[in-house]
Amino acid sequence: MKRAFAALLTAATAVSLTACTLDSGSGSDDTVTVVVGYQSKTINTVTAGTLLRAKGFLEQRLADITKTSGVDYRVEWQDYDTGAPITAQMVAEKIDIGSMGDYPLLINGSKTQANERARTELVSVTGYSPTGSLNMVVVPPDSPARSIADLKGQKVSASVGSAGHGTLVRALDNAGIDPKTGVEVLNQQPQVGASALESGQAQALSQFVAWPGLLAFQGKAVLLYDGAEGDYPTFHGVVVRRDYAGTHPEVLDAFLQAQLDATEFLNDNPLEAAELVAEGSGLPQEVVYLYNGPGGTSFDTTLKPELVAALEGDIPYLQSIGEFAPLDVEGFVSDTALRKAFADRGQDYQAAVETTANPSALRGQDPVCDVAVTDARLAGELWIDGAEATQPAANPDCLLRAIRAADAAGQTVRVAYVPDTEFGTRWFADKSVWVKDGPRHLPFGTTAGAQRYIAAHSGAAVVDYQQAVTGAV
Repeated sequence: MKRAFAALLTAATAVSLTACTLDSGSGSDDTVTVVVGYQSKTINTVTAGTLLRAKGFLEQRLADITKTSGVDYRVEWQDYDTGAPITAQMVAEKIDIGSMGDYPLLINGSKTQANERARTELVSVTGYSPTGSLNMVVVPPDSPARSIADLKGQKVSASVGSAGHGTLVRALDNAGIDPKTGVEVLNQQPQVGASALESGQAQALSQFVAWPGLLAFQGKAVLLYDGAEGDYPTFHGVVVRRDYAGTHPEVLDAFLQAQLDATEFLNDNPLEAAELVAEGSGLPQEVVYLYNGPGGTSFDTTLKPELVAALEGDIPYLQSIGEFAPLDVEGFVSDTALRKAFADRGQDYQAAVETTANPSALRGQDPVCDVAVTDARLAGELWIDGAEATQPAANPDCLLRAIRAADAAGQTVRVAYVPDTEFGTRWFADKSVWVKDGPRHLPFGTTAGAQRYIAAHSGAAVVDYQQAVTGAV
């Protein structure tokens, strides 16, 4: 594992010129270029990447500056699979602004700090989970594994140094398995790992969003472990080269304003946002909406103290798997520019920092049970093919009844989402493990979660999805 991590760090410091066509911050004599590195398939970063690009918010903000200053701006977008190549380009001073997950952010800060022109700072969050949900471990549908402990001695694909790898390490450690010797980690890019899982080269895959959801949706994997079980905050965020921000502070301000535009758009229009992200990423819209729909990822730009504290707590993990230069997290994190962006919009940054509720939650009237949707911990969502809007459900049984009614009416259910009973993680209803407890049907993301519930509730038993749909009252 240490050798794999060393290779990752080498990649993050390599000077690669092939991805850039212009030097950062340059262009013609009267044009300023900003190079933005993003990950189109990493759904938790879409407000600083895929959705931001699709809506043109950054270009619009920069055009407004041009009207008053006469200076022209050009945005160059560069798409990558993980955060490591973005860091490599920032070290080479070829990317100005980038977005990535928490562990890659730490590597970014560590590897850029030796060069003042490359040195970065964390300026905003894109999306986060207070419990670490949505980073997941999946296994093939026919796998005998029922819990993370069953992976001992197995091969697990993960991108070493990524949020997905961190989830695996924490999960193994919590299960009493030495992460260094208990499993063989195959250091692979997400798409390579997906192929390794399908071919049998790997017995499990631990990755960040949206890969676990994609494989489950395609029927190529089932959920073994949800990061929420570890109950440790995870997030994705935005870094900027300080030298670039110092030379072009108006560009950083425009970027943060544009990110706020994208965040508000996503939270207000999650279904339309999912369609745009699906077009820009190539992912199925149903998978995108799993994460950026109501009750999925919390899209909130603020640098909350609990997230910064979690970043501090991630450092020992990075030090345990390879050489990691010490990083002053307090000096790496700066909310100065973001506070200004909030103030310029007339918004209260401190109030936003202190707000922990997911900005996007299911609301409305459940048309099947004919009740208002009031409890986000129970609320589900039905998407019928051809419908212009999704349909809320007040609780799991109401959702199952809605699915049954759609089937009876000859309608095609495109997808249905339901929160896991134990952790609240939004998941696919037909991929969940259902437990019948008296008249109620309860969904769980994993078999292990369902078994924990059954062990504590006499008479409860697992039923298959169709039995749940048929039996819901």
